[in-house]
Amino acid sequence: MIKRIIALAILIPLGVILIMLSVANRTAVTLALNPFDPSDQVLSVTLPFFVFVFAALIVGMIIGSLATWLKQGKHRKQARVQASEAVKWHSEADRQKAKAQQIAASLPAPDKRNAA
Repeated sequence: MIKRIIALAILIPLGVILIMLSVANRTAVTLALNPFDPSDQVLSVTLPFFVFVFAALIVGMIIGSLATWLKQGKHRKQARVQASEAVKWHSEADRQKAKAQQIAASLPAPDKRNAA
C-alpha cells in the first residue's frame, strides 16, 4: 500500500508537469536531417516541439534501460550458476539422506536388555 501511495505521489506531479510542458510547447518545429540543405523537405519533419522532447525522453529511457540490462548480465549469469549449483547440492543431500536411512534400516535394532 505504501508503494502505491509513493508511486502516485511521484506519478501525479510528473503527469501534471508533462501535460504543462506539452501545452506550453505546441509550436511547430522543423527537424532537418540534411545538414547541407536544411530547407530540403524530403529529410525534414515538422511536428510540435513537445513531440520531439517526449521522443528524446523515450529514446533516452530505452537506451538507459538497455545499458543497465547489459551491464547486469554478469550478475544474472552468476545467479543462474548458483541456482543450478544449489539444486545439485540439494539433490546430493537428498541422496545421502536416503542412503543413511537405508543403512539405518538395515542395521539390527539395539537390544535394550543388554545395554544395562
